Amino acid sequence: MIAPLLTLSIMGLVLGLGLAYAADKLKVEIDERVEAVTNFLPGANCGACGYPGCAGFAEGIVNGEVEKLSACKPGKDSNYDAIIEYLKDHPNPDGSFVKTNK
Repeated sequence: MIAPLLTLSIMGLVLGLGLAYAADKLKVEIDERVEAVTNFLPGANCGACGYPGCAGFAEGIVNGEVEKLSACKPGKDSNYDAIIEYLKDHPNPDGSFVKTNK
């Protein structure tokens, strides 16, 4: 009666430690600027910009792949201005700035 309980307890402990280790070593670093830029976009997720939704477009903006913000057809100048100002205040990790135009 005690052997199965002890066996399951040890297995739970070992597997739990394995999951904790894997969660630490395999975590994905997410750039918080992508989420912020996504919030500035209109949220239509139409794909008219050539990216799969607003989150993909925001990631392209932050990575410097997008040259003109006007590729976002539902967007307005107020959206573009907010994104440009945000990126001026939040440079890349290496200190360089993302260059985009309206």
